[in-house]
Amino acid sequence: MTVTQPSPSIFETLESEVRSYCRSWPVVFDRARGSRIHDEDGRTYLDFFSGAGALNYGHNNPVLKRALLDYLERDGVTHSLDMSTTAKRAFLERFQDLVLRPRGLSHKVMFPGPTGTNAVEAALKLARKVKGREAIVSFTNAFHGMSLGSLAVTGNSMKRAGAGIPLVHGTPMPFDNYFDGRVADFLWFERLLEDQGSGLNQPAAVIVETVQGEGGVNVARPEWLRGLADLCERRDMLLIVDDVQMGCGRTGSFFSFEEAGIVPDIITLSKSIGGYGLPMALTLFKPELDVWEPGEHNGTFRGHNPAFVTATAALDAYWADSDSMTKQTIARGEQTEAVLREIVAEHSGTGARHRGRGLVWGLEFDDKGWASRANARAFELGLLIETSGPQDEVLKLLPALTITADELDEGLRTLARAVRQTAQEKTNT
Repeated sequence: MTVTQPSPSIFETLESEVRSYCRSWPVVFDRARGSRIHDEDGRTYLDFFSGAGALNYGHNNPVLKRALLDYLERDGVTHSLDMSTTAKRAFLERFQDLVLRPRGLSHKVMFPGPTGTNAVEAALKLARKVKGREAIVSFTNAFHGMSLGSLAVTGNSMKRAGAGIPLVHGTPMPFDNYFDGRVADFLWFERLLEDQGSGLNQPAAVIVETVQGEGGVNVARPEWLRGLADLCERRDMLLIVDDVQMGCGRTGSFFSFEEAGIVPDIITLSKSIGGYGLPMALTLFKPELDVWEPGEHNGTFRGHNPAFVTATAALDAYWADSDSMTKQTIARGEQTEAVLREIVAEHSGTGARHRGRGLVWGLEFDDKGWASRANARAFELGLLIETSGPQDEVLKLLPALTITADELDEGLRTLARAVRQTAQEKTNT
């Protein structure tokens, strides 16, 4: 079927050149429900993008929508900065009862602003304030946000270049398996910490993603994460886990680090914590780290009550019985891996490989341009999927956690078809 592309319009003539996703999917979207999104011409697409992980519960989830509409219809407070509201109280109570207490976590909750990079900036600032040091260690291929502090601990050179100024006080270390298992874990990191001549200032904290989504779906092993947590404890560094994209059940458990059995000092959440795709972010930290002065870190939109409402509804609907959601996500992940394994076997001569956890998966080929071509073909076939990695060399799958088994199978078969057609095009050229 031919895709109708919009003629030059307000998007091309007025919107900045910085726009990105619309270039991969050159249609005008109009409606969405669950795992399907429709353009203004009536064509339907299966969504394996999920708002870059902000829509774990799908588009316009009816349970969350009903809670939101009821709140708005009774003139519930919309904007409140950090004032106390009934909506915030309900969220905090449910978050404590359904997320923190069952996991034995006593972390305090901070509302830093509406986005993931706000949560990361607050985490970095707090770590430096607590430890009285400036240096932060991050990892190769990390992505933590687009504001200056977050960019300083992000690996992508193109994104870093956009800062326009030197990005300081961040030091990258090798992520898990960076040297293909040929170098012992943390050998370089610990040697630098020990060596008085290394030039590495004693870090205040280490920030890590358990699965690097934007970096190419790089999955840290549980034993590597445990080793990192141990190193942080021995060397007096705070451990920050950035769970902005991989939290809220994306990897199976609510927090992505649970499988490793570690307890980070600071945790960042955003994207799907709001439930409905509404802006919301949290910075969580152990009580002894709560050294903020009132108003020392603030933001106009840290009290977005509609997001509190949908976040609470999401917790009640999907995390009151957390085992059910976790088991479903793991089952859907196994279903995904089985098809990806078939795709890899079918294209074994291309260096195809897959990796992931829960419902985040990556498919990579030796040819660095393959992912972008397959991504374009998948769109033509009615599937939204994005690329990731430093060269956009990985097809990244982020279906909604609420996707049905049949919808997931449909999308995976469409992906297989797109990859097959991409291979045939290359053979014919």
